[in-house]
Amino acid sequence: MDARTDISNIPLCVDLDGTLLAADTLWEGVAIVLFRNPFMIFAMIYWAMKGKARLKHEVAARSGRTAADWPYRDAVLKRLAREREMGRQVILVTGAAESVAVGVAEHTGVFSSVLHSSTEVNLTSRRKREALIERFGEGGFDYMGNSRDDVPVFDAARKAIVVAPDAAAEKWRRSHDAEKLDTGKVSVLTPLKSIRVHQWAKNVLIGVPCVLNHEILNVTAVINSIYAFFAFSFLASAVYVINDLSDLASDRRHPKKRHRPLASGAMTVPMGLAIAACLIVASLALTLLLPMDFAFVLAFYAFTTTAYTFFLKRKLLVDVFALAGLYTVRIVAGAAATTTDLSVWLLSFSIFFFLSLALVKRYVELHEYNGSEGEQVPGRGYIADDYEMVGQAGVASAFTAALVLALYIHSKEMMEMYTVPWALWPLCPLILYMQLRIWMLARRGMLHEDPVVFIMRDWRSLVTMAIGAGLVLFGALGT
Repeated sequence: MDARTDISNIPLCVDLDGTLLAADTLWEGVAIVLFRNPFMIFAMIYWAMKGKARLKHEVAARSGRTAADWPYRDAVLKRLAREREMGRQVILVTGAAESVAVGVAEHTGVFSSVLHSSTEVNLTSRRKREALIERFGEGGFDYMGNSRDDVPVFDAARKAIVVAPDAAAEKWRRSHDAEKLDTGKVSVLTPLKSIRVHQWAKNVLIGVPCVLNHEILNVTAVINSIYAFFAFSFLASAVYVINDLSDLASDRRHPKKRHRPLASGAMTVPMGLAIAACLIVASLALTLLLPMDFAFVLAFYAFTTTAYTFFLKRKLLVDVFALAGLYTVRIVAGAAATTTDLSVWLLSFSIFFFLSLALVKRYVELHEYNGSEGEQVPGRGYIADDYEMVGQAGVASAFTAALVLALYIHSKEMMEMYTVPWALWPLCPLILYMQLRIWMLARRGMLHEDPVVFIMRDWRSLVTMAIGAGLVLFGALGT
């Protein structure tokens, strides 16, 4: 085509899923509908048998997604705005359902018109190519796309602009030396970010029964603790991924959580589901190497954490008690994996200690929430004004944990287990120092992460725990 050609007469046609959006509207819709009601899978199978176009329409009608909920690619939006300023027609051409396509067009305000799937026709691949040729003629339009389905449309376009391509689209781009719009790099570490390996630090609690029951030199107990650690970690990571899938809309409205791999669109829903499935299989494989009691505890953890993901975390106060219980379950799992006894004192201390940390986590969320007065925090059972009450309850739990520890140190069981029991008394002020410091940092707005993870990274907390471990060792071995 002559360089002097007025491109204002050449419409720019733009794909939606994976191109304008860093997401697939169908997959996200399916995930949302199933998270709300898993039995909808049977309806989806029926709709799919009627054709993919019917499935898209039905899912879109039930997902509750609005145009503002999607993760848009800023680079694409800016490019489209420039093209409109040059006087070009910019047309959204998508296989998405009508309600999704029209909503996006109205929300962005950059499109001249919209072509979308109907309940009978799935406007993708060759159907999209034929529709565009019929309307503009072969070579009579430019096309912006990203996937294997877009390759036939690239072939019919005057010019192709490739965005975040999959393998097939990238191969086509290189062979045709087509333009690639820079949308930023996606790190190969993205899957690791989604499973939150740093959160595995919480599962160190599994080793607590082994240490406190003086089984640290028992090779079998230590190996089982390691197996249990990874079994729990893999399962917990799978739950994190599933939780992110269920919270896509609220995460995208959160100032920090919107950068998570799934919320930002850096990782697709199918990839997230595949990662979660692999982690669950790995967890089950390790569980087979451990006593049956551990399997029961892990099953209870899976049930409770799933209930937390889909229901409990939205309930006032129930969420923090559930979190405290899930931390304590890790200690129970460690005892089950190593067949060691559990002390009621340890369980009582754990409940109050982790209830305080769960409350500080919620306190930080409420303190940082910028909603209007009386507005409920998205995905939670709280309003922003609740943070003062949550703070009071959390500090009270910290003192109760220290009180339980003091009573344990003076108990008959402890006297029989430790050679120098008085050496454990400094643990009480150490525990209070560590927790009250966390609360003061939270009150000052200086705590911006999970408090358990903070403890594992904070050198003062680590020194405090090291001193505590030294006192326990000295109390056990004596002079």
